[in-house]
Amino acid sequence: MHPIALARRSIAAGARHRWRALGLAWVVCLTGWVVVAHIPNQYAATTRVYADADAILGPLLRGIAIDSTPASQVEILQRTLLSRPNLEKIINRSALEQRVQDDLSREKLMTSLARDIRITTQTRNLFTIDFRDADPRVAQDVVQTALNLFMEAATLTDRQQMDNARAFVSQQISSYEVQLRQAERRRAEFQTRYIDILPSDALGGVTRLEAARARLQQVRGELQDQRRRLELTRQQLESLPTATAATGGGGGGSSRLAEAERALSELRLRFTDAHPDVVAARGIVSALRSSGGGGPARPGPATPREPSRANPAYEQMRLRLVDVETQIASLERQEREGREEVTRLDNVMRSEPEVQAQFLNLDRDYTVLRRNYEELLARRESLQLGGAARNSSDRVRLEVVDPPSVAPVPVFPNRPLLAAGVLAVGLGAGAALAFVLVQFDRTFYTVHDLRRLGPAVLGALSAPPRRGVLLGRLSFAGGLAMLLLVFGVVLAGGPFVVARMFA
Repeated sequence: MHPIALARRSIAAGARHRWRALGLAWVVCLTGWVVVAHIPNQYAATTRVYADADAILGPLLRGIAIDSTPASQVEILQRTLLSRPNLEKIINRSALEQRVQDDLSREKLMTSLARDIRITTQTRNLFTIDFRDADPRVAQDVVQTALNLFMEAATLTDRQQMDNARAFVSQQISSYEVQLRQAERRRAEFQTRYIDILPSDALGGVTRLEAARARLQQVRGELQDQRRRLELTRQQLESLPTATAATGGGGGGSSRLAEAERALSELRLRFTDAHPDVVAARGIVSALRSSGGGGPARPGPATPREPSRANPAYEQMRLRLVDVETQIASLERQEREGREEVTRLDNVMRSEPEVQAQFLNLDRDYTVLRRNYEELLARRESLQLGGAARNSSDRVRLEVVDPPSVAPVPVFPNRPLLAAGVLAVGLGAGAALAFVLVQFDRTFYTVHDLRRLGPAVLGALSAPPRRGVLLGRLSFAGGLAMLLLVFGVVLAGGPFVVARMFA
């Protein structure tokens, strides 16, 4: 069917069922407007509170003591305010107590309070408490009670947090003390069991093997020095005569003294005065000077045989030689024992390869426990400092910006909007009814309906307008206009007029 013809048929069919559609629209609209008129009013009570942290102590304690920001405390207070004990206090202290009939009604009332009391944050420090109820006095009473509880909680929450934190930290410190003592005992027992392998604090944090190697290296160095000293002492001893004449001789002693002094000067250029070679050379010079030069005199004119005596420089040098040999023997013994000790400790170290790893684990656990223990001690001091600051000044100061108040106009329902929605639903329901009736209507409205039956249709003649048809159209327009007029009355006069009409 052509679209224009289809539109004509739909309009004609719809016009036939217009009274049914209009009647349904009236029923839906009147029913809806009455329902809207009887919806209970909801009045909103609101208060605004400003939370401010102490502006003097806060910057001073930041980074020194434990601090809780106002935002976090406000969040805690919000959760605390809507807790079950506080909701019971709100019911008992407000006019809501009159609505409680039994335990079930109290439980339902607490559930609705937890849902309807809203705490919203407008800025960082400014927030509102809002509650809605059909009775404006009850709404204001609930908000006032909630505000009082909020103020009470603000003075107690911070102090309770500090007390709980102190108790928790003290408990943790006691626990860590026990763990730390146990870790120290395990560490000490392990060190005692493997004292030959593990580092020792008495040895400067090194193992016995490392200390033994260092001592062996030191003994070897001293032994090498003493052997050089022994060689030099033997050379000097060989240059000294075993005996000297009873009286002074020729100039040979002077030459030996000069040679000894020259050797001493050369040694002083190379070593310090404490060097063994320098000490030995200094002793030789002293001995030669005390013996008057010492040594055999050069051959001179034949003289009678002179008596001789023991050379004191030679005897002193022999004693020094014996002393050096004794020291060398002692150092050789120490070197031998040091090699044996290093070998033994090295074998022990190789036989226990996991000891070092186990000790590192024990030492790491001990270090972690000790660090945590020291941090807890510092945290307890911070808590004490923060508690003293809170005792001297309020950490969170609450100020009521706007006291609890109720607007004279209800915030719900929005009756003009709901009335317009009811009108739209009523008109839509009427149009839908007409459309459904048209779908089941088998009346012939156009020439195309006749042509679908089969016979040839040459044309159609329009009937002249009748008085009844015009009157029906005017009546329908009047009914629709009356519906719109009633809608205007609902908007202008409010729902109370409609409520009185259908009460």
